[in-house]
Amino acid sequence: MSATYEHIRVERGPDGVATLTFARPEVRNAMHLAMNREVRTALDELADDEAVRALVLTGAGGRSFVSGADIAELRDRPASVALLRHNAKLCDALEAFPRPTVAAIEGVALGGGMEVALACDLRVAGASAKLGQPEVSLGIIPAAGATWRLPRIVGLGRAKELIFTARVIEADEALAMGLLNRVVPDGHALETARSLAATMAAQSPLAVRLAKVAVDGGREASAQVGSMLEALAQALLYDDPEKHARMDAFLARRRTSKPSKGSGND
Repeated sequence: MSATYEHIRVERGPDGVATLTFARPEVRNAMHLAMNREVRTALDELADDEAVRALVLTGAGGRSFVSGADIAELRDRPASVALLRHNAKLCDALEAFPRPTVAAIEGVALGGGMEVALACDLRVAGASAKLGQPEVSLGIIPAAGATWRLPRIVGLGRAKELIFTARVIEADEALAMGLLNRVVPDGHALETARSLAATMAAQSPLAVRLAKVAVDGGREASAQVGSMLEALAQALLYDDPEKHARMDAFLARRRTSKPSKGSGND
């Protein structure tokens, strides 16, 4: 039985694409503890659903993906709460999600919201979207993974500049530095993200899942360990019935597409 939610919406499409919507538009989808817990529950539930082959995350209202942590709640959090790593655990769970994830960003993705986007595999944004890590301007640091995920994506120098200056950047700059995969006209981020997700969902689910394991696992590994991880994944796939079915279908299409003998022009 699926959980019921107050602060998010979860939809499962017939194409294997699920959509998780942050649904607090009255506060620009700011992340408070109740929403955090709902998202983590939903990720667990969706990860266990084999019909879900890709996941899109988006924000309700069109003005924000996630505007950041709820400052009214964050203001009074003591050190003991920081050590519980609520937002870091959410981002860790999102990065560990076993199928591809795509962030569809309209409006702002700031602070913890940008960290949620960083934990996704791909990021698509509307042309007027704004992204940034403004935490130091509030007397804290980004502590849900940006200090190490952001350098992996945009490089150490750019990550330090964004974090140390609290600068908020436009979508075109984020695209140029590799923070975004695509920038599309405003209002089309979700449509584009779903199209990307559907393309990934149409591939061999085990192959995509193991490719994600190999890419993520090999990121911090030596070349030798990364190579062995690839070999193990490939060995599993060589005996996968879907591999045989997909290759048989490919060979059949190639045979039927060849012109018959004597059918050429004289």
